[in-house]
Order: sequence, then C-alpha cells, then structure tokens
Amino acid sequence: MEQHHQHHEMQHNTYMGATESDIITTITYQESIIKIHLEDQDGNPPVLLQTHEKYMHLIVVSDDLQEFYHLHPEQIDLYTYEVTLPLRDLTSYKAFVDINPKGKHYLIEPNAIEGNILNHTHLCHNEMNLIPNKEKIKEISGKIVEMTHDPLKIGEDVTLHFDLKGEKPEPYLGALGHVVIIDDEVKQFIHVHPNSDHETVFVAQFIDSGFFKLWVEFKFAEQIIAFPFWIEVKEK
Repeated sequence: MEQHHQHHEMQHNTYMGATESDIITTITYQESIIKIHLEDQDGNPPVLLQTHEKYMHLIVVSDDLQEFYHLHPEQIDLYTYEVTLPLRDLTSYKAFVDINPKGKHYLIEPNAIEGNILNHTHLCHNEMNLIPNKEKIKEISGKIVEMTHDPLKIGEDVTLHFDLKGEKPEPYLGALGHVVIIDDEVKQFIHVHPNSDHETVFVAQFIDSGFFKLWVEFKFAEQIIAFPFWIEVKEK
C-alpha cells in the first residue's frame, strides 16, 4: 500500500496488483452480521494499532456506488471482528478493511460480501447510476457543502477544499472530517483526513486516471452526514 505522509495524517491507498499484503482478510455475511477474519501469512492474528480512535474502519459500498457505509467492527476474538449491517437482497457489495497492523505490510483490497442471500447473484453495474454527477454543491439534512479542488492529475498532490457555508463540524473520530474515494470499478480505495484541525482541506494522490466517487463525512449535532461527489482524474 502506498502511503503518503501529509501533515500528521496518512493517506491509505490501494491499487489492485500493486504489491502483496502480509495480512489475509476474509469476510463473511450472514443474518445481517459482517464477520471479518484476519491472519498473517503464518496463520497468526495481527496486532492492530488504533487509527483515528478505532482499531478497524470498515467501508462498505454497493457495486453501483449508491450505498456507502463507514463502520467500526468490534473485536470478538484474536482473529475476528464483527458488525451488524442489514444489506439489500440481490445486491452486490464490496468491503474495504482499513487497519494498521503492527509491524506488518498491509494492502487494502476490495472484499466481495457474499452470504446466504447474496452468493447466488452478481449484478452488473447500473450504468445510469454510474454516470458521474458533476455537481459540486450538495445539500443533505439542511447542511450545504461545496467542493472545489486543484486540477485532478495523477501522480500529484491534489488539494480538496470543502466550504460548509458558515457551519463548523464537530470533531469526528479525531478529525474535522474524513474523505473516502473509490473508483468506478470499486477496486481502488483512498482514505484521507484534513491537513489541520482548523480547516476542512484535504490532500490526496492518485496513480490512475478515471472516474472516482468521493464521500466527505462531517458531524453536525451528533449526526454524521456523508456528502457524495464525483471527480474525474486525468493524465498529466
């Protein structure tokens, strides 16, 4: 996993085939419970370090990128974490397990969520849903967020600015906000945090061009809202 130090934060990236991970993740889904099994190449349980107040951040998205969940599974035993999430029948999902295993190299890769109701179907992308929406202002639950950004080019730092129109978000998991970016093929994953504790400004890097969906999460009065945006990253 390529990691870029930015301020005191760390960008979490994954690109298929980039390298090999020391940690094997296995995900199962049954009766609304997602179970994550972790072990290293020798079959031992990894020791996880906290990242933004949690030992595990689990990002779940539907393959059409219309559904987005940021979860924090609880440890059940040395190998296993669990979280409850009812999922729609006949819909395919991908999960990205964001962890920081002590002394191990870890590559975040997409895990298909399959179980007693999902394993018999793999629906194709809904092409209409995946048409990028170029709107850069979103309003949800009365809160408005406007995104502006540097030119979106691969191999360069890209600064993402989010204007909350006078609102100030509450701290959420040790930061003013969180940005998760996933490509339209649901293979690539980027997770970044603000450059400072005072501004909703983020920096990300891309090593591939294409369309990506971005969710920026802010907390207002105990409510966490994920504002979705589409971006297109171009060659230099």
